[in-house]
Amino acid sequence: MFKAGTKIPHPYNDIRKIVTVFQNPPPFKALHPRYWPVWLGIAILRIMVFLPFRIQFATGASLGRLLYRYGRRRRHIASVNLALCFPDLSDAEREKILVQHFESLGIALFEAGLAWWASNKRLEKLVSGISGLEHVRAALASGRGVIMLTAHFTCLEIGGRLFGIYLPFQALYRTHENPALQYLIQKYRNMHLGKAIPRENIRAMLKTLKDGKAVWYLQDQNFGHKNKVFVPFFGVEAATTPATSRMARFSNAVVIPCFARRNEDYSGYQLTILPPLDDFPGEDDVQDTARIARIIEQEVRKSPAQYLWSHRRFKDRPEGQDSFY
Repeated sequence: MFKAGTKIPHPYNDIRKIVTVFQNPPPFKALHPRYWPVWLGIAILRIMVFLPFRIQFATGASLGRLLYRYGRRRRHIASVNLALCFPDLSDAEREKILVQHFESLGIALFEAGLAWWASNKRLEKLVSGISGLEHVRAALASGRGVIMLTAHFTCLEIGGRLFGIYLPFQALYRTHENPALQYLIQKYRNMHLGKAIPRENIRAMLKTLKDGKAVWYLQDQNFGHKNKVFVPFFGVEAATTPATSRMARFSNAVVIPCFARRNEDYSGYQLTILPPLDDFPGEDDVQDTARIARIIEQEVRKSPAQYLWSHRRFKDRPEGQDSFY
């Protein structure tokens, strides 16, 4: 028996830690043999996290060049997107961005490992510059919720983790078709960012904002015609959700754009938080959505290879227009 106030011996603590691990095991379907190759890849990625940053990034870039060479479908999608968005560039200039984009995709894999398993102390060394923290902190101090608006850049996963070192917020996630990856994404976003909210759970999102908390939100992918409007993105009509405008209206939240960019020399990341959007939302959801598209476009132009061009951003077309892909 232990007296009150006696420190529990280490062996008991060790057993308790082991039990805690198994309180939240992967779902049974994620352990199906068909996903064993995925778990093997995850184990390798877990080991790679211990290597120096530059080795991880160089290895990721090499993997990305393989994806460029053999990923014909994604290469075609990205090539079409770049031709639509940068018509003034030469073929050689767009090809250079295309190759760099796939290198960036490869690096993103290793960035996910760092986001999941690296310590805050180690990750802080990668932050080479950060600006605008005062915007989010002031909004939260006023008691209003904050929509931390961002976009689908390839360094999204680690960008969210890096912002999470300095700011409290909850992140949305899209349910992944692969249950092993879904388990990891949800687990580690819950661990590092407070709580992960399923993208389709609008009620939970609005409650979080009404409670005066911040939510990390993206609205720049094409998910079909339902509840979408068409607004210009690089001069091309793109199906876009007006959800940011509507959520801000219903929750009285402040909308603050936040972006992470990887340094071109792989030395770290720049974290940029822009001032809150004035007079937002307005009276027109379409105008609000077009305004956000312009902000994202401006950020993409700063590091074009780091945007997710391999996504079919212009998949849905206005009536009467043919598919680009």
